Amino acid sequence: MSFNEAPRSVRTHIALFGRRNAGKSSIINAITGQNVAIVSDVKGTTTDPVYKSMEILPIGPCVIIDTAGLDDVGNLGDLRKEKTLKVLNETDISIVVIDSTLKITDYDLSIIDEIKKKNIPMILALNKSDILDIEDSEVKDISEKFNVPVVKISSLTGDGVKRLKSEIIKVLPKNESKFEIVGDLINPGDFVVLVTPIDKAAPKGRLILPQQQTIRDILESDCTAVVTKEFELRETLDKLAVKPKIVITDSQVFLKVAADTPKDILMTSFSILFARYKGDLVQLVKGVKAIEKLKDGDKVLIAEGCTHHRQSDDIGTVKIPRWIRQSTGKKIDFEYSSGISFTDDVKKYSLIVHCGGCMLNRSAMLYRINSAKEFGVPIVNYGILIAYVHGILDRALKPFPLANMVWKEED
Repeated sequence: MSFNEAPRSVRTHIALFGRRNAGKSSIINAITGQNVAIVSDVKGTTTDPVYKSMEILPIGPCVIIDTAGLDDVGNLGDLRKEKTLKVLNETDISIVVIDSTLKITDYDLSIIDEIKKKNIPMILALNKSDILDIEDSEVKDISEKFNVPVVKISSLTGDGVKRLKSEIIKVLPKNESKFEIVGDLINPGDFVVLVTPIDKAAPKGRLILPQQQTIRDILESDCTAVVTKEFELRETLDKLAVKPKIVITDSQVFLKVAADTPKDILMTSFSILFARYKGDLVQLVKGVKAIEKLKDGDKVLIAEGCTHHRQSDDIGTVKIPRWIRQSTGKKIDFEYSSGISFTDDVKKYSLIVHCGGCMLNRSAMLYRINSAKEFGVPIVNYGILIAYVHGILDRALKPFPLANMVWKEED
């Protein structure tokens, strides 16, 4: 990935749902102006969800997700429908494509109901208007019935595509500035020091994604980013003529960075920043206290949002289990999940420990946090847990007054 390329995790996820042959793939091609989705008269051409990252004017960077038909049949069809429904967990905007010639079916009603339960912005696209042009009065009735925008569209002629794009713009989440990585903690002209050990799991020649995104956020805030490794931090701080506003570190070297950073300089980690940027920092801080209540035989899920080559000292499968065992003195049963799969049985765990979620979009991360919350299962992320077991969580949370207050109350 180039430094200027928007990663999938920060792109708006737009997913299309509907029956087989409703025209989902054709609408994707019409929206993008490209033949990015396979179109066929054969029902069930789209099987697994298909993701396509692109720039669409005037929407901007987005991921278009084409899904299998909701009326797929057989054992394989049931599996495909299950995967389609899981796409909802990472969807920012949903488009339900309805075949105008068949009107609204029970399959359409079922997905509309699921989308409404999850409070996902939704647009109904009445496709094939070139075959059956529904009266405007009926379109209005449908819109009022479901309380969502309704667009008549023909993927064949292109009629309605501009209107569909316009409706997507209207329902785009308007809270982007609220979820800055670090920009709201600094002021123009500030210096920010980033401690970035060379991660053996990262591709050669690249910084890992959270480091790249944080640097970009600092530069966009008109501040200066100074990047160093953990063993050069003290010398770097001594050479700076201006005291940095904050030091941000990889969580795995928290202890050394805390020791080398003067107490009058704020310090936190990339992972804690991402706990707020991608999820719910307060909820994750609440979850860390569950470590003290773990008992022999308790199950703990270590969850990651990506898949990568495991190193001998892997953070998720080696270091964190070791730190939890050392902290609790208990015999814990650890289980692991990675990539887009999470778990279908949240309630069996006594604690969920999640990565920073840099490869997940915010919707997907919040789904995981809220799933744990729904079943009363504590959830914490890597950075918060690491700071806790090393006894420096209080300091790492100082840049975040609300989370720090919650931590002290919990403490």
